[in-house]
Amino acid sequence: MVKRNQSVGGSRGQVCTYRSDKGLAGAANRSYKKAMDELIAGYRNFRRTRYETEATRYRKLGREGQAPHTLVISCCDSRVEPAVIFDAGPGDMFVIRNVANLVPPYEPDGEYHSTSAAIEFAVTGLEVKRILVMGHASCGGVNAFLKGLIDESQKTGFIGKWMSLLDPAVDAVEAIPAEDAAQRQKVMELAGVRLSLDNLMSFPFVAERVQAGRLKLYGGYFGIVEGVLHLYDPERDGFFPVADEE
Repeated sequence: MVKRNQSVGGSRGQVCTYRSDKGLAGAANRSYKKAMDELIAGYRNFRRTRYETEATRYRKLGREGQAPHTLVISCCDSRVEPAVIFDAGPGDMFVIRNVANLVPPYEPDGEYHSTSAAIEFAVTGLEVKRILVMGHASCGGVNAFLKGLIDESQKTGFIGKWMSLLDPAVDAVEAIPAEDAAQRQKVMELAGVRLSLDNLMSFPFVAERVQAGRLKLYGGYFGIVEGVLHLYDPERDGFFPVADEE
């Protein structure tokens, strides 16, 4: 049986840990501590550097609340960090991260809808001015979806159900041979961004603000290897790289 140690409190930076009834000991304890040491070292570096230079901003955000200008819907892939890509500071962006940066259609059915709830809060509560759906290269979720098109046994668990949100966009890859896996992958990643933009407009509070000119929707695609961002141009129905300089 696992029991929780004393919870966070008292001195700042204290971390809640867990132990067995007999406690962690020996090699297991050292391994556990080493794993946390990496995170704690990063936290301490944050305290010495970024927090030191932005302490006033953090205090203001803590006292007055957040007012981000942008909602970014991004993949939870560890290689695609919106705040890093856009060089954003604390309080600048409200970020939703899920597998394959998908937006489900509006479904007010009383069930649990994490992404939809966060969109509602960002739009109606925080009144963000723009929403960016940002896809990326080498998306594992999209890869899982494409494998499921070939092998039904791949459609399992939470990921299979979640990625079925891409079903309406499957026509995008039907003409591409299965052997051309790289092309199918990229085309499906881009199609997922387009589909998510369409699904955003199924939310009444989003559509209302877009039509009134109070909210703008954007699509993006980040190439991990090159570090290049492409933005979706609805008039040309394509994704085009953002220039390094204006």
